Amino acid sequence: MTPKSIAVWVLVALVGAAGWTVLALSRGEEVSAAWMLAAALGSYAIGYRFYARFIAHRVLKVDKTRATPAERLDNGVDFHPTDRRVLFGHHFAAVAGAGPLVGPVLAAQMGYLPGTIWIVAGVIFAGAVQDMVTLFFSTRRDGRSLGQMARDEIGPVGGAAALVAVFAIMIILLAVLALVIVNALAHSPWGVFSIGMTIPIALFMGFYLRVLRPGRVTEVSVIGVVLLLLAIVAGGWVAESSLASTFTLEKETLIIWMVAYGFVASVLPVWMLLAPRDYLSTFMKIGTIAMLALGVVIAMPTLRMPSVTEFASRGDGPVFAGSMFPFVFITIACGALSGFHALVSSGTTPKMIQKETQVRVIGYGSMLTESFVAVMAMICATIIEPGLFFAVNSPAGVVGTTVQSASQAVADFGFAVSPEYLAQAAKDVEESSLLSRTGGAPTFALGMSEIFSAVVGGAGMKAFWYHFAIMFEALFILTTLDAGTRVGRFMLQDTLGNVHKSFKDVSWKPGVWLASALVVGAWGYFLWVGVKDPLGGINQLFPLFGIANQLLAAVALAVCTTLLVKSGRLKWAWVTGVPLAWDVAVTLTASYQKIFSDDVKVGFFAQRDKYREGIEAGQVLKPAKNMDEMHTIVTNATVDGVLSALFALLILIVLLDALRTCVKAVRNPASATLSEVPWTESKIVAPAGLIATREERAELAAAGLESGGGRVKEPVA
Repeated sequence: MTPKSIAVWVLVALVGAAGWTVLALSRGEEVSAAWMLAAALGSYAIGYRFYARFIAHRVLKVDKTRATPAERLDNGVDFHPTDRRVLFGHHFAAVAGAGPLVGPVLAAQMGYLPGTIWIVAGVIFAGAVQDMVTLFFSTRRDGRSLGQMARDEIGPVGGAAALVAVFAIMIILLAVLALVIVNALAHSPWGVFSIGMTIPIALFMGFYLRVLRPGRVTEVSVIGVVLLLLAIVAGGWVAESSLASTFTLEKETLIIWMVAYGFVASVLPVWMLLAPRDYLSTFMKIGTIAMLALGVVIAMPTLRMPSVTEFASRGDGPVFAGSMFPFVFITIACGALSGFHALVSSGTTPKMIQKETQVRVIGYGSMLTESFVAVMAMICATIIEPGLFFAVNSPAGVVGTTVQSASQAVADFGFAVSPEYLAQAAKDVEESSLLSRTGGAPTFALGMSEIFSAVVGGAGMKAFWYHFAIMFEALFILTTLDAGTRVGRFMLQDTLGNVHKSFKDVSWKPGVWLASALVVGAWGYFLWVGVKDPLGGINQLFPLFGIANQLLAAVALAVCTTLLVKSGRLKWAWVTGVPLAWDVAVTLTASYQKIFSDDVKVGFFAQRDKYREGIEAGQVLKPAKNMDEMHTIVTNATVDGVLSALFALLILIVLLDALRTCVKAVRNPASATLSEVPWTESKIVAPAGLIATREERAELAAAGLESGGGRVKEPVA
């Protein structure tokens, strides 16, 4: 490093350190949200420049001369070498769903500091590491899914447990994400029109890059962004026109369209719809978050939530029950550490990556970007009045249905908010009420409207920015659903391929169609029942979402750690082994409490016993409205408790089998066999990062290639 670069990185480190110092030591005085930005951005820069580089080059030893499966198996459908800028957009859009927008908002009930520390430290040392290392090992195995890698590398027992657990958890995650989208888009003509228009725009972009102007990523990006902005503006016009009724859809209709879209997106060539649509949505996602960060710098809003609330120690918060450990680390998954990401990193992305050297920017870099989204969500949740936060995020059974009852309930929490303030807050965003708008999304929209209106338009623009944020969140989540369905198809084909070899060929049309239909049918069924029955379908499984996602991360980190040991990298196994140990401690503690806790707000079986006693006494307890719903709640609590125990057991089997495999490999290195495909020389030249270095530009010029890189007739030294 030159003296100039050393000075720059010292300055970056000092900015980040100053941010953390202010956040950690401030007690009682006003703290600007800009300090949270400084702490996060400084930490991300240091983590990417030094830690990610260390892992890529010292631990994984990425090899730019080695052909990836996208190059060797290119079939124009699932395997397709993709410009790293487009692939970054696809990967980021696929992993950045509801989690980074919702989890931090809910965790804000503990204060702004615990969640922020976990978001930033978690992503640098756990989440981004998991994503990058999983992507690397899957790329060296022809893009095998996480469950199949577990079966190939750990053994048949642990592998079988992983296959079952991973696929079951995957369906729950997809159904939960779909439910959030349905709730956001129902009766919203603006959102339905604007998001629907991203499909033809993406198809145009796909054909533009593939047929009309191959490799012209900058051109198609400009065209796509312009069309996207027009679609957003036109959505507002449609909502005020006679066409509004056409695009005002019921929840059941939305489900049918979403299932159909999920199937089509899963079977069409990846370059045609999935990749360009995700890339397109990334412009809006990152653009909006960047503008939000700029708004924070300009408006300098104050963090109104305390750094740590009393709920962190008491564990009786109205938003969710449970102590800070382990439940903050379960509530905040995406943005810090999320098992779902490992499915994408071993699903679509390894089949599209041009060079091994790109795993750093796509795996680690995308996760850092998502983490920044989570930081912005935390800011949005903590700059509004705490009283408003708790009135919005507490269930109706806690705060009641009137602003007077909500004001009194919030006062009992230790925060003051007047009925007039609650009524005015709803009026400002043109909502009849903001009480009990649980789930996190409305709170994020409120925070975003506060920041944007302070910069552009004043209070009169709050309603516009609030509804823009709601549509933005729906777009954010939908891109995860289509990519997740395709990943589910890969996973199911890998699993069925153990029985019928034809399924292992992801280009085999009958296998593609059957697996896609089964995946969309599974999450579509739980979604349909959940919409029709407030206590059924995915609503029944929703309480499993957080723990199931983090148990999935344990599988991914266990597979990565096993592969590091088996491939002779024992001295570096701590890179994934330490976050694995932390994740196991968190998730198994949470699982134990959800199964055995006597607190009815935490333990599934405790809740079952409470409602069973109510049935025996002839009482109807909230939220049940009649005796039939009492019986349904008993059934749901029992199912959730049993599934929690089953998932924990399956993960323990995976971990024990992985430990057995690692011990065997350490004792007898010669016995360690890997399913890694043989080295093949790459004939693709492409930069490793989003911006080509001077050496990479020279290499591209020598090969006669554009900035996106591509295949050359002869290898370039």
